[in-house]
Amino acid sequence: MRARRKHSREFKVEAVRLIQERGVTMAQAARDLDLSATLLRRWVRQFAADPREAFPGQGQQKPADAELTQLRREVARLKMERDILKKAAAYFATESM
Repeated sequence: MRARRKHSREFKVEAVRLIQERGVTMAQAARDLDLSATLLRRWVRQFAADPREAFPGQGQQKPADAELTQLRREVARLKMERDILKKAAAYFATESM
């Protein structure tokens, strides 16, 4: 079994351009670059979907994904605050009886 390799964004973009602009077949490019055709096909699909945001890199997110992550954190914080306020209201409601 081969160890997992990491490829830079530039490498991926050039691999996609090899296929799209230079007319090299998917199978030939995969052999030349020592990649699986499935992986290369996935890169082509990702690049076609959004060329500017394709292959964001390790630990980086697309702007939409970053916003979604931030909103999920905010929802979790607001739920926690709501639960604290509910408990406080219940405590003071029993205290005043």
